[in-house]
Amino acid sequence: MLAQALHKAEAILAEAGVASPRNDAHLIAAHLMNCQPMDLFLKGDSEVPENFWGWIERRKNREPLQHILGVAWFGPLELTVGQGVFIPRPETEVLADWAVRHIKSDDTVVDLCTGSGALAAYIAHERPNSSVWAVELSDAAMTYARRNLPDRVHLVQGDVTDPEILDHLSGSVDLLVSNPPYVPLSNDLEPEVYQDPSMAVFSGDSGMDTIDAMIPVIHRLLAPGGLVGIEHDDSTSEQTQQALKDHGGFSNIEPLKDLTGRSRFVIASKIP
Repeated sequence: MLAQALHKAEAILAEAGVASPRNDAHLIAAHLMNCQPMDLFLKGDSEVPENFWGWIERRKNREPLQHILGVAWFGPLELTVGQGVFIPRPETEVLADWAVRHIKSDDTVVDLCTGSGALAAYIAHERPNSSVWAVELSDAAMTYARRNLPDRVHLVQGDVTDPEILDHLSGSVDLLVSNPPYVPLSNDLEPEVYQDPSMAVFSGDSGMDTIDAMIPVIHRLLAPGGLVGIEHDDSTSEQTQQALKDHGGFSNIEPLKDLTGRSRFVIASKIP
């Protein structure tokens, strides 16, 4: 019966070191049964759904839950994800929320390193009159971004460090966000991290390679007084702030904390 299966699955995932074994077991069951996780307690006597134990085995082997389900949740959105695209994390919703609170109705907004399209899709959903552009380099990620982004978002394949990327928007962007690769090279992270494409996660020994390289591009794109929000590693808030200061074209540089109180973003404005 389902109730016993969920209890057993939770124990299996806990023993495998999965961070949220009960949540993951319940989400797998709910997905297979096409119901909400909170409805499972009403289905305790139901038969165990087909594929349940196979999916639990995949999660036991530390395959990301989002890859197993094929979806990731980001604010009000359900995004399609899978191998080859970075899985959007809940903490990035803080950056998305900061952005929509600062966007005027018809602003031009750019999302650099869009990946699955999470930030651009969130902004387009919450600010439907804005002009949204998203840039991604990876072929695989572009496939998912096309699925997740509404048609009105302008999706461009390119390198965010290219001095000429989005050249036609130079000096006209009101707000820019980026969740770039920023993790320092490491081999001791949680197994799920290594299921994301390396090019979307790691950025040199310091984690700052991409951020440093795209700051001149950000400055070129922004209109005078335009705003930027950049996500960074837990350990590189000061380095990200200093990189913007060293450029000389930004003011009001300050950290933005995630919901756990960690400095995970830096925000700034282009000096008029």
